[in-house]
Amino acid sequence: MSRPDVVDSVAELRARIRDWRRDGQRIALVPTMGALHDGHLSLIKIALERADRCVVSIFVNPTQFAPSEDLDKYPRQLARDLDMLTMAKADLAFTPDVNEMYPPGFA
Repeated sequence: MSRPDVVDSVAELRARIRDWRRDGQRIALVPTMGALHDGHLSLIKIALERADRCVVSIFVNPTQFAPSEDLDKYPRQLARDLDMLTMAKADLAFTPDVNEMYPPGFA
């Protein structure tokens, strides 16, 4: 069982998707904030039934936390998540950081 490739830039993600589309493949995206669980795995399974490739994003989005919520305590366990993605047969993990998703000067 092979581990999914991991990319952390939007440019690299777009290049991968472009190559797959050029080959006529269908791509599914399962967006997550990590801390994967059985619900995520069931979404990946459905995605792979309906598409040729499955990309899973793992991004803890700070804009989803209110000021009184503790962003710093949200579980981040990338190695465990990648192990789960391996078992689920996901093709690619997109793991951007905050600066990649919200670059300086972004709205």
